[in-house]
Amino acid sequence: MLYHCFLLIASLRSVVAMETCPTTGMPGIPGIPGMPGRDGREGEKGEKGQPGAVLHGGLDLQKGEKGAPGMMGYAGKRGQNGEPGKSGSSGIAGPPGQPGDPGAVGVQLKAAFSVARGTHEFPQKASIIRFTKVITNINDDYDTESGRFRCRVPGAYYFVFHASLGNKLCVLMKLDQTLIASFCDHRYRRQQVTSGGLAVYLSRNQEVWMETKDYRGMRGQQNGHSIFSGFLLHPH
Repeated sequence: MLYHCFLLIASLRSVVAMETCPTTGMPGIPGIPGMPGRDGREGEKGEKGQPGAVLHGGLDLQKGEKGAPGMMGYAGKRGQNGEPGKSGSSGIAGPPGQPGDPGAVGVQLKAAFSVARGTHEFPQKASIIRFTKVITNINDDYDTESGRFRCRVPGAYYFVFHASLGNKLCVLMKLDQTLIASFCDHRYRRQQVTSGGLAVYLSRNQEVWMETKDYRGMRGQQNGHSIFSGFLLHPH
């Protein structure tokens, strides 16, 4: 009887406590994890997917499309020279050439000039005598501006001069600054002439000229020409 009274009183207190002032307790210790559940039932079958890319040639790796050309690489090192090849056979002979111009060889082996003084004035002292009036001058071997003859055809030449005097005269014949002969006439008379000449061997591009010395009385008038000449005797 007494036990039931205590239970009744405790129940009443609990009801009163819950209604008047509820108290929150401390959380309890987590429970032990439960056993894994069983697999669920299979789901419904999904819709059919889109077709994939078609493979060519089986399931192996496929060759892709050709790419763009790459940049040119650096030049490689020069390889070793190969062995000389065998000589080829002789080709077919060509047709005969056109005939050359007649007399071309003969012109090359000709050399001659004759020039006269074109002024009545005496030449300058100790200077090259210029003969400016051309009588004959094959291939312009004698230069009227410089007063020099330049050898184009090597060989033996003969040079000669003829001077009408207006006073005493002494002239030098030179070959490339080397004196080869001197001709002097120290006796002056009216209507007097003097001349001289020699043969000399010339190589190609050597030059010959006449030059004054102390006396320079060489006239160049119409009534008294002074002439310098040279010609090839024999080509080398």
